[in-house]
Amino acid sequence: MGYASQIVNHSKKLRGAPKLLRQASAVRWFSEDLQSSIVKKDEIWKIQGRGYQSSQKGAIRNLVNFNNRPHFLQCNRGVSMTTTSIGNPNSGSLTKSKRGFSSGSGLPPHQEIGMPSLSPTMTEGNIARWLKKEGDKLSPGEVLCEVETDKATVEMECMEEGYLAKIIHGDGAKEIKVGEVIAVTVEDEGDIAKFKDYEPTSSSSGAGAAAAESSAPSSPKKEAVEEPVRSPEPKTVKQGPASDGERVFASPLARKLAEDNNVPISSVKGTGPDGSIVKADIEDYLASRGKESTTAPKAKDAAGAPLDYTDVPHAQIRKVTASRLLFSKQTIPHYYLSVDACVDRLMDLRNQLNALQEASGGKRLSVNDLVIKAAALALRKVPQCNSSWTDNYIRQYHNVNINVAVQTDNGLYVPVIRDADKKGLSSISEEVKKLAQKARENTLKPEDYEGGTFTVSNLGGPFGIKQFCAIINPPQSGILAVGSAEKRVIPGSGAEEFKFASFMSVTLSCDHRVIDGAIGAEWLKAFKGYIENPESMLL
Repeated sequence: MGYASQIVNHSKKLRGAPKLLRQASAVRWFSEDLQSSIVKKDEIWKIQGRGYQSSQKGAIRNLVNFNNRPHFLQCNRGVSMTTTSIGNPNSGSLTKSKRGFSSGSGLPPHQEIGMPSLSPTMTEGNIARWLKKEGDKLSPGEVLCEVETDKATVEMECMEEGYLAKIIHGDGAKEIKVGEVIAVTVEDEGDIAKFKDYEPTSSSSGAGAAAAESSAPSSPKKEAVEEPVRSPEPKTVKQGPASDGERVFASPLARKLAEDNNVPISSVKGTGPDGSIVKADIEDYLASRGKESTTAPKAKDAAGAPLDYTDVPHAQIRKVTASRLLFSKQTIPHYYLSVDACVDRLMDLRNQLNALQEASGGKRLSVNDLVIKAAALALRKVPQCNSSWTDNYIRQYHNVNINVAVQTDNGLYVPVIRDADKKGLSSISEEVKKLAQKARENTLKPEDYEGGTFTVSNLGGPFGIKQFCAIINPPQSGILAVGSAEKRVIPGSGAEEFKFASFMSVTLSCDHRVIDGAIGAEWLKAFKGYIENPESMLL
């Protein structure tokens, strides 16, 4: 058991390993013949006192004392944002962080924190701001930084005690790939200075992909024949500019600096290991270029005169919205159904309910609140429209969760009202107002917008748009576009009698793979019935 004690003492964090390993899969490497195996969940190691105790007899000897030589135990742990989650090899929702135990690189034990994946559509994220600075002490539950995902800004919490040794990507860093290292933490305060000039390797930056590969057991390799150790001759490889199609090797800092200064990285000569491009190469390139403009040539009109314009960088949410809507129009066969619904009785009911709300100190109801309720009840009545298309089947949802489109300065958000068919108008109104405010403040969390089954987009009330066709929000199969209400002259009860009535135009966009024309028409009929007879929504 002496080797087990050495392993435990090698890292302070392993003394709390029962907590760390409760949900984790431990990966063990045998350096003698490069064998590897995965310890399943029911074989998780438990640490008691100064030694290991296995749930299976004799297993500890294979781990710690293989051929009478010590071997290191490495744990891959998931980085969680608002909840603590230990790395699960079967889960792809979180990015693995990497703990370094050996000192072959001359560095003390440390942990590389990668950019986590916080939503199914997230492939990259931004650092909004760091709430901790280099050298600060970290405690579990403290907010480390704010990460701007494709849909919201989420707080990233510390998982355990330590010190923030190095911030790789600072405040405002953009387009950081999922799995790319954003910071390094250490256990001892005295080790912070050793990471002043630390740069993650390319393999560390690709931790997300590497973690997926490492979750599968590697096949045994043949024993390598030892050769006499030869001292390598020191040499510096200088890489020339890359030709078209040639892969360029560069450190993350170098790529970030090149991107910020509009430098084509393929035109930079690398002086790093094996000719890779490092930060100093980009700085030299910028220095040699002097005050030469790094922006693209100004566009010109047909006569050759320069145009006056400003390039506005894409916000992360806008890039994701553009990608998803393009995917929707390219892959979903849209068709559209429109109908006009009389809203006179709806407006009368709204006035009566608002009088009751004001008398009780509640907030006023909007027309959109009643539209959301009518849409939810119509989905319950025609459940075929509350479905999604997959390659093998059509998934019909039993919960009616309505996404509501909210326009903000940062872009378009679609927070979700869950079980809208079961909620009262007052509850729906309060939730919409609360979520809309969070969207404008860019503080929505994943649970605020994920899981919707249908979407309502209203450009009538706020903007006076009479009618429009909305693009389906995948993987949903329908979206309702709500226009403004307008007064019209309609025939009265007598032969020459006329009267005024207010009508609202709505258009249903349908995925023809899921919703046939007759089904879409049946849904619109049900929706119109609730709008024109709003008292039925209260039953």
